[in-house]
Amino acid sequence: MIQLYFLSIICNTLAGYILFADDNGIVDDKVKISINNPTFQLILGIVSIATGILKILSPSIGGFPIIGDLVPATAGIVSGFMLIFGIYRKNNSSDLVTKGSLDALAVSLLKYNKPIGIGLFFTAILHFLFPAALFL
Repeated sequence: MIQLYFLSIICNTLAGYILFADDNGIVDDKVKISINNPTFQLILGIVSIATGILKILSPSIGGFPIIGDLVPATAGIVSGFMLIFGIYRKNNSSDLVTKGSLDALAVSLLKYNKPIGIGLFFTAILHFLFPAALFL
């Protein structure tokens, strides 16, 4: 579906920018929309995960079933979990929360924010340029 193709590119690009950039800048001064808003990141994370799962089930134009969009779908799922884990880590710093295995996984993933953000940019650009490429 072309809608999932477009949504995948947008989600991967926005998530890549959020994971790569460390600034607290406001995107629009009049509306006061910030990409570092936890609600925006949570919604983007949920949409990225949902888009990634749907992209695995229905590939882009001319793609192969299941494996046609494997890289963008996996990138979307990973970026969604990283955004949600980032919010989870910021909001929950008690001892009961930080001793779980979920927190250990979040800490190990969040060490690589910048490389994963760059990878998301490249995945989004390549998926935009080559929508029917196998594994892309």
